Amino acid sequence: MAIRLGETAPNFNADTTDGRVDFHEFIGDGWAVLFSHPKDFTPVCTTELGEVARLKGDFAKRNCKVIGLSVDPLGSHHEWAKDIEETQGQKLNFPIIADSDKKVSELYDMIHPEAAETFTVRSVFVIGPDKKVKLTITYPPSTGRNFDEILRVLDSLQLTADYSVATPVNWRDGDDVIIAPTISDEDAKEKFPAGWETQKPYLRVTKQPNR
Repeated sequence: MAIRLGETAPNFNADTTDGRVDFHEFIGDGWAVLFSHPKDFTPVCTTELGEVARLKGDFAKRNCKVIGLSVDPLGSHHEWAKDIEETQGQKLNFPIIADSDKKVSELYDMIHPEAAETFTVRSVFVIGPDKKVKLTITYPPSTGRNFDEILRVLDSLQLTADYSVATPVNWRDGDDVIIAPTISDEDAKEKFPAGWETQKPYLRVTKQPNR
């Protein structure tokens, strides 16, 4: 069964390129991005892992850790890391799970039965400090993932977790936001003293509150 938004991310223990991890302990009191790739030594995922390594500092600024996964063994991951550094100019600096028994893949419904028994789909899970799943995305094998978009979503998730707002289409950190429809105008006066523009009774636009 697919994992739904708002459900607790299943915990697991697994070997990674950085040693053994308990996933919930790995998340700690921060955020995490868990993402899978079909197998090692695949062209699109080689570029992706290089990009995630390059962006690790941007994830860290958001109190977010990243961790990858495939069903290939640990030795294969370490060999692939050499290719990633050679071709992408970036050393692997985050853990990759060696899920050779498919325990984690099955736990997170990552196996693609129409491709192969061991072929993991290219999934992304964003998990909050409460260990709840906040976002899931699945990409086809031929399309490289946009990790700038995942950072953008993280910004939105963290903002909306702290304030009674939603973020509109194509929102970027610093742009105007929408006051949640559940907040009355009276309560909004206290929460948003700078005011807002009422475009419709259900659409009230205000400045980003933490700016």
